[in-house]
Amino acid sequence: MTGKLPFEALSVDTLAARLGANDALCSHIGKDTSRWKVREVGDGNLNLVFVVEGATGAAVVKQALPYVRLVGDSWPLPLKRSFFEYHALTRQEARAPGSVPAIHHFDESQALIIMEYLSPHIILRRALIEGRQLPNIARDIGLFMARTLFRGSDLHMATKDRKADLALFADNVELCDITENLVFSDPYFDAKMNRHTSPQLDSIVAELRADRDLKVEAQRLKHIFAANAETLLHGDLHSGSIMVTDSETRMIDPEFAFYGPIAFDVGMLLANFWMAFFSQRGHERNGKRDTMRAYLLDVTVDTWSVFRTEFSHLWRTERTGMLYQKCLFEDQGDRLGAEQALDHMLHQVWTEMLGFAGVEVHRRILGLAHNADFETIADEDLRATCEAKALKFGRHIAVNRRQIHSIDEVNTLAALIEQENRI
Repeated sequence: MTGKLPFEALSVDTLAARLGANDALCSHIGKDTSRWKVREVGDGNLNLVFVVEGATGAAVVKQALPYVRLVGDSWPLPLKRSFFEYHALTRQEARAPGSVPAIHHFDESQALIIMEYLSPHIILRRALIEGRQLPNIARDIGLFMARTLFRGSDLHMATKDRKADLALFADNVELCDITENLVFSDPYFDAKMNRHTSPQLDSIVAELRADRDLKVEAQRLKHIFAANAETLLHGDLHSGSIMVTDSETRMIDPEFAFYGPIAFDVGMLLANFWMAFFSQRGHERNGKRDTMRAYLLDVTVDTWSVFRTEFSHLWRTERTGMLYQKCLFEDQGDRLGAEQALDHMLHQVWTEMLGFAGVEVHRRILGLAHNADFETIADEDLRATCEAKALKFGRHIAVNRRQIHSIDEVNTLAALIEQENRI
């Protein structure tokens, strides 16, 4: 078994020999390795990902590398991130059944997970770039976020279990450090690994990096991110971490999982829908994308609505943890007190979500890891135009988050910025 061997990175050529005796893999795809077809499909920033097809089926093999794949071995990264991904996936499946790939096998020493092959699913970001209007993503993602974030918190979990879980995920230090720097700090100064569309955005970038209010707000959000261990987060929930068909939505890649603020996952996710909205002008080669833009704004409205509704439902039916105990409210006939507390919590999530969304937009345009939504726009002037509008939007919602009261207000702002200087 691979667990008895020292770590060795897999390849297309070595995978069958290395995993040919793995019972979990063989039970899903067949034991005859001569019939295995292996292809590498990983296009992410950190890991190796292979699809392995055999006589009786297919599976995915994901393996961590001892460095950041996007950068190379000059940026070392511990293999233990696969441990956190495995444990996050098991908890997400328990809290939101059917929302993540099934796990077939985990090998900690080889930093690999063998999991369900999702087909004919594609990455959500790719679908949005192609202009596909998927009917279920708002419902599915909204439910996933509400269920995992509520059920992984002190609102629901037994205190002993939640504290043990917090201790386990607290060791995911290196991936938290990536988020803390790449999201909240690096975009706002001339960090070594930053990049942007230059020279088109140079003046805008200089203006943002000189914006005192924006930098202070980004650091306040970083403080919330680092200090507010409310719940187990996915930690990297964006349109590249979701696989879809017209009828199904699955969340993948939670290796950044840790205990943080409820609003973080929600803000990161909605930011990616807003970035997709601003990128649409760059994907109009085969016709106008007005209906796609309207669809994307509707998705943000529906995702937030589903999240709020389900979170509220769980508050009323599954609030069994140590926070806002029913013995203080409902058991004393004070249902309105519990509703008041819920309103306060959702308002906090709302204002923090807007801030996290704003800085996520900035880091995806100014930092190290960019979105294909913009990067696949070949015309650099057109790409810069789309990015400049997104940057303006991100700055506004981050700095003014306490004065924004509804998602319709946010989307009206996005539509106004998108229409600026249209020919």
